[in-house]
Amino acid sequence: MTMLPRESSKRRSAIDRLRRSSKSGIRIATAVAFAVTIPISLGAPASADGLVVHDHWIWPASPPIRVVAPFRAPPTPYAAGHRGIDLRASAGEPALAPADGVVSFVGMVAGRPVVSIDHGAGLVSSLEPVVATAIEGASVAAGAELGAVGSGGHCDDRCVHLGVRLHGEYVSPLLYLGGVPWAVLLPS
Repeated sequence: MTMLPRESSKRRSAIDRLRRSSKSGIRIATAVAFAVTIPISLGAPASADGLVVHDHWIWPASPPIRVVAPFRAPPTPYAAGHRGIDLRASAGEPALAPADGVVSFVGMVAGRPVVSIDHGAGLVSSLEPVVATAIEGASVAAGAELGAVGSGGHCDDRCVHLGVRLHGEYVSPLLYLGGVPWAVLLPS
């Protein structure tokens, strides 16, 4: 069993509590996600090439960044929801690795081309639709080109979908990209 740093364990607990929160809590998270339709990011520094960096995560689409559909946590693992965010992107634009990792999957899922990256410590990101140039098993750095935005699925020529799983559970990618502040729980 991998031991996580204390902070990661606290964050995971906060995420678990958020997932179990009331629907009003989910609406608040959705409202925050909709607010991230600004041209770049919430104060994250930009590198010389215009990529936005936050805690070693970058936006996987070309600037200006626009979230066209927010993360909507499902109330149960098999219920309807939107298990990621959709970023404005056109077919043919580069799709970038959001953080360092190892390409763990390249292939078709439900008729859509998908690329997944294992970032370690139980964290996996997936981008779709992406026509991959990256190959499974390759190490990639944040900002590395994984391929080109394709078409298909709910994005179909207008966006790229970024999903993030922590220990198998979907979480909002904005937690890593700087769009949603971590919850701070205070004693009652």
